[in-house]
Amino acid sequence: MNPEQLPLRDLHLPEAVGWWPPAPGWWVLAALLLALLGRYLWRLFVHWRRGSARRLAVRELSGIASRYADDGNAAKLASDLSALLRRAMLAYAPRREVAGLTGEAWLAWLDRGLEQPLFTDGPGRAIVSLPYRGDAAARDPEIDGLLAAVRQRLRTPLPEERY
Repeated sequence: MNPEQLPLRDLHLPEAVGWWPPAPGWWVLAALLLALLGRYLWRLFVHWRRGSARRLAVRELSGIASRYADDGNAAKLASDLSALLRRAMLAYAPRREVAGLTGEAWLAWLDRGLEQPLFTDGPGRAIVSLPYRGDAAARDPEIDGLLAAVRQRLRTPLPEERY
């Protein structure tokens, strides 16, 4: 047989492999990445929500300080600061641990997680005695230190404990 008479055709290459649908390994990797992204976003949201009480308390502290600057009532200032601290700390710790504390025990609890004891041995100690000083407290230089101590307590998170 004559080779020119054979019905031969040129070689045809198969079509290129498309990128869709991906192989099962890519689906598993995509699911894993989505799960990790979801977990990261959830943790970010929880962290943001836990900090919302702190941000609100710091904003309220600014309002209390401005009201004190207007009226100069130190007893009202101490009362407002004490109530603010109590509410803020109840947002981060169980009621049974915080609600019943008074006096030295409350001051010691407020010092948890701070670099230096601002309440037991520092300017924050005035929160206990300030309401009983009368008119002399209006000119007390400890008030600026007290406001700074409360601001530091509100901005510093408590040591991580699982409640």
